[in-house]
Amino acid sequence: MDKISWGILSTAKIGIKKVIPAIQAADNSTVTAIASRSASKAEEAAKELGIPTAYSSYEDLLADSSIDAIYNPLPNHLHVPRTLEAMKAGKHVLCEKPIGLDANEAQNLLDVTKEHPNLKVMEAFMYRFHPQWVRAKAMVDNGEIGELQAIESFFSYYNDDPDNIRNNAEMGGGGLMDIGCYCISLSRFLFESEPNKVFGRWKIDPDFGTDYLASGVLDFDGGTSIFTCSTQTAADQRVNIVGTKGRIVIEIPFNAPTGQITRIWHFKDGEREEIEFDPVNQYTIQAHEFAKAVQNDMKVPTPLKDAVQNMKVIDAFRQSAAS
Repeated sequence: MDKISWGILSTAKIGIKKVIPAIQAADNSTVTAIASRSASKAEEAAKELGIPTAYSSYEDLLADSSIDAIYNPLPNHLHVPRTLEAMKAGKHVLCEKPIGLDANEAQNLLDVTKEHPNLKVMEAFMYRFHPQWVRAKAMVDNGEIGELQAIESFFSYYNDDPDNIRNNAEMGGGGLMDIGCYCISLSRFLFESEPNKVFGRWKIDPDFGTDYLASGVLDFDGGTSIFTCSTQTAADQRVNIVGTKGRIVIEIPFNAPTGQITRIWHFKDGEREEIEFDPVNQYTIQAHEFAKAVQNDMKVPTPLKDAVQNMKVIDAFRQSAAS
């Protein structure tokens, strides 16, 4: 097929503002339908984005035989249930992070995928597709900072809206699930292993019941990763990757802007090298690579097992914070 046909589950903001336009920009993808439980919201989004078909239920969209793949940006508690429904309908699925509410739910999804070997299912950690991360990972792998020893990461924003799903505990809200998952993912990505021990501490909002400030230490064979994430502090993000002979700093590691250059810095032997990257859309690259896996029946860039392992670390953090 020249292009795969995408259907979008929900009119979530991240989809409308970021991911759907990015999928539409991929040369091997086309978005043909969008669904919402509200017919008016689906129709409004379809009109705004030039999507041919709007459905007033997720079930109707999944029944559309012309759709090859689903993008699932629903609230966290619906990631696995709706992905399972999409697979049952014969659709490939790109599902937003985190893949589920806990490791057991994620493992169940992985187990079901084995019953559908021809379907591609992937967790949407878009940052890994950005050239700045491709370059940083290659520099670590090639020993350009010596042996990797430590990672420091920080990710925060301020959101105290009681109606926002990120502040809803029953829907899988909280800073750890929303943005702390990035810090855990990048640590495992760079160390290429799983932590032996996880130490976590967090602060819980008394009204929302979700964590608004969380800090963790991940202990790997090769070193440590420390991180802090917050949903109630000034917005900031950064990553510092430190080795025995140098370090790498990523200026905007997660929400890399699409319309401007991005930069990382390589510090070694007392000198600083600034590396610039032309503007790209990491969501478009992600969609293109996922679609390519569907078209050519290849393995997806990030296997679902990786998503399960990330959830295991999140669960370990929770256990540590609770104790």
